[in-house]
Amino acid sequence: MKRYLASRVEADLHKKIVMLTGARQVGKTTLSRDLIAHTAGGIYLNYDIPNDRAVMLAQSWSTRTPLLVFDELHKMPNWKAWLKGVFDGRSPNQQILVTGSARMETFRLAGDSLAGRYYALRLHPISVREWCTHTQTTPDAAMLHLLKRGGFPEPCLADDDSDADRWRNSYYADMMREDIVEFSRVQELNAMRLFADTLRQRVGSPLSIASIARDMAVSPKTLTKYLDILEALFIVFTVRPWGHNIARATLQQPKVYFYDTGLVQGDEGIRFENLVACHLLKHAQWLTDTTGKAVGLHYIRTKDDAEVDFALSDSSAAQPTLTHLIECKTADTSLHRALKRFADAHPQATSVQLVRDARYAQEKSGIAIEPAGAWLAELAA
Repeated sequence: MKRYLASRVEADLHKKIVMLTGARQVGKTTLSRDLIAHTAGGIYLNYDIPNDRAVMLAQSWSTRTPLLVFDELHKMPNWKAWLKGVFDGRSPNQQILVTGSARMETFRLAGDSLAGRYYALRLHPISVREWCTHTQTTPDAAMLHLLKRGGFPEPCLADDDSDADRWRNSYYADMMREDIVEFSRVQELNAMRLFADTLRQRVGSPLSIASIARDMAVSPKTLTKYLDILEALFIVFTVRPWGHNIARATLQQPKVYFYDTGLVQGDEGIRFENLVACHLLKHAQWLTDTTGKAVGLHYIRTKDDAEVDFALSDSSAAQPTLTHLIECKTADTSLHRALKRFADAHPQATSVQLVRDARYAQEKSGIAIEPAGAWLAELAA
């Protein structure tokens, strides 16, 4: 299956280093190997493999190698300085692709030794748009498939539901047991697992760290660290409330969603909301990574508890502006009152109510009531 980032990666490699990050098993290595298969003489080196690591440390690859792929490079001490040296001393037209886990994404944000030398791209799970392209199915069928299987390639492409469920159980256990150890102490694994399990049951609700900390008998500071780790590993992502005062908004309660919709423990409405959140984040980050636009994902909630599930913003200009207001419903096509209220307050924004089970599009008071599958299929990625 050709992923949506493949052509962009190929194009960007002609200009700079490409740093491809994303969740474990989201398809980074497969995309890289497919690229090598179409590049005569390209080589793939994984820092976790001793022989590959020796080649990397000695920099003993041929100077004629047209494409170098470094996987798990973030595990090398001082990897950024090493990569800067490789890039600055490379042969003319030699291309460099760096892939890795979320830990590389975390470290990439610190320091500037690679400034001006790379493009950053984030690979997300399969979307309605991608699944329609791959299978030539309808948007509604694609959406229902992703609600059942999630968007990670292996369960999405599995022959049956039981294979997908077995993958997910192993994936979640491995993340809890192996990946988190890179960020935290072994003694904290049980608390981390309990916290992650708690989040699976609180998707889509404003998250009170203080309340969960009391229930778990740990400090809020500890749980904030745990949440940062889960975000860094691309297990969850947070959506924070929209506000003109961005700094203040980041201090308010976030909502938490999972990159793998299959991990959500909730009713059909919550799973659908998580699916939409994943699609909107992928859309926003695609635009940010490939066009330079500052597209943000938020939600809106007022002191009187009026709420709209999602809002997209453009912070490219001096004054951040809302561009979209999105409310999610499984079957209700009656106009959501809060959506109408915020649409009136932000007339520049496109307002849409996504309905999973809607058979056709409508318009009420200037607000689109859209079948969710078809609308999601039109997003940028």
